[in-house]
Amino acid sequence: MKLDFHRNHFLLYNTAFWGFLVLSLIIAVGPAFRAMQTPPTPGLVELTPEEQRGRDVYVREGCSYCHSQQVRPLEMDLPYGRPSAAGDFAYATPQLLGTQRTGPDLANIGNRQPDETWHLLHFYNPRIVVPESVMPAFPWLFHIKDRQEPGDIVVPVPEQYKPAGKVVVATRDVLNLVAYMQALRQPKLDLKALGMAEAAPSGAPAAEAAPRADEEAALGARVYANNCALCHQANGQGLAGIAPSLVGDPVVTAADPTEHIRIVLQGLAGRSIGGQEYPGRMPAFAEVLTDAEIAAVVNHERSSWGNNAPKVTVEDVRRVRGQ
Repeated sequence: MKLDFHRNHFLLYNTAFWGFLVLSLIIAVGPAFRAMQTPPTPGLVELTPEEQRGRDVYVREGCSYCHSQQVRPLEMDLPYGRPSAAGDFAYATPQLLGTQRTGPDLANIGNRQPDETWHLLHFYNPRIVVPESVMPAFPWLFHIKDRQEPGDIVVPVPEQYKPAGKVVVATRDVLNLVAYMQALRQPKLDLKALGMAEAAPSGAPAAEAAPRADEEAALGARVYANNCALCHQANGQGLAGIAPSLVGDPVVTAADPTEHIRIVLQGLAGRSIGGQEYPGRMPAFAEVLTDAEIAAVVNHERSSWGNNAPKVTVEDVRRVRGQ
């Protein structure tokens, strides 16, 4: 009778209760306390109050339903950044790891896409910057006004995407959300010391062999798709006010590739190109891409969309990197 779960309901209840409690301590509470003791990754910065409010907007709008914030040590995850480490989440509790990728992983989006204007356009209507995007628009995070007022931050929305004669003004919520996006940056780690050198590129090795011509063409197209097409578009046409067109661009088609390579290595910000102002910021790829990858993507840009500029070599990239 005493050990009969069918008749002794007190025994059944207590077994279930204490079993649940013990398993919770082992599976959930214990690991959580251990995770709380994990030191932050060197270089990790705590969120500012503005970024914390942006994180609240991120949760409120359900962004984590479609976006993850965990980069796995797999080749398919390389475009998103290095593999995530426990210390990356030391200041992010609860962690917004996510479970699916209807959209790209955001663990390192602040480094991959640091331009505030791009993010504002993306939240107003994702199709402005990514025509094939299935992400919903968030127009309620903006005000539509007849004219700009003092203190307004006007989003340069193309005319075909906004009400005629109106201006689109960013609200404090979307500005906080963009600040949170820009704060999602992975601190650089010495992957070789951690035994993960094969998982993700980190700088240019001293003796890096140049790929064959067919390998380089495929590499350049892949690097461009993963790192450049988001702004410059797959057709190289760019986005007015966001990223200039690479088609026939004098820097891209110049006989001397030094400036082209330098821009890819160091990034670019606040330039007027072809009479169009580009206030945004192109990220630097010096510590993201290897010399072979940079040579491949530069050659891809110099030989695509009707461009026909002299080819660059890995040695050219090394020379510019060393200057």
